[in-house]
Amino acid sequence: MRILALDTSTRSCSVALLEGEEVIVETAVCVAKTHSAHLLAMVEQALRFAGWNPGRLEGLAVGVGPGSFTGLRIGIATAKGIAYAAGIPCVGVGSLEALAASLLPRDETLCALIDARRGELYAAVYRAQGENLIPVLPERAIPMARLLAGLEGPHLFIGDGALLHAADIRAALGEGARFAPLGQHAPRAAVIGRLARGLLPQAAGDRGFTLRPRYLRGADAWAPRTAPSGAERVGESVPKAD
Repeated sequence: MRILALDTSTRSCSVALLEGEEVIVETAVCVAKTHSAHLLAMVEQALRFAGWNPGRLEGLAVGVGPGSFTGLRIGIATAKGIAYAAGIPCVGVGSLEALAASLLPRDETLCALIDARRGELYAAVYRAQGENLIPVLPERAIPMARLLAGLEGPHLFIGDGALLHAADIRAALGEGARFAPLGQHAPRAAVIGRLARGLLPQAAGDRGFTLRPRYLRGADAWAPRTAPSGAERVGESVPKAD
């Protein structure tokens, strides 16, 4: 199966083309621009490098989060549009699962962390057994201190949240804290494509219309006012960009 895979759940924007188990093309950028500025150009470039036209695609996979609210909306909307136009099935893959799966094969406990802002992390813990991931802590939004209070024994950490809180993690777990190599802390489209291979045959007629982002909490677009005016009620909120 020839698969196009996308991920826009973090600051990194990743695109990959896979044929069977082989990664034909994979590219990623991490720049201070919205992913909508370069995602379609990256898809077109990947197809050109591979010598494929969109008609050769047989399936599409996209990271559905958790992660950046704006990034997720861009990636999922783009995936739905391409899947509809090409008439191919489209499935979603969790971004935390993709982070952990990028470290396989191995036999140890993995902790995938994505910065959720507002003092929280998107977190999930898995027990890796060869090529398999067994969930230990289901994905959730959680403060760093609460997460660390529940962790025991050695863990291998991955994700931008792990880098952001590396000092706290080491202080809590000591030699039990290990970290993925630098350059591996963003979800990879190629891994999302590989995880999707077992899902796509069951989604033959689904063009992605059922896909929804995994936000795990209320939208960042709402935050309390700092100083309500006399005409405002206590507890009112105003929009704030995520």
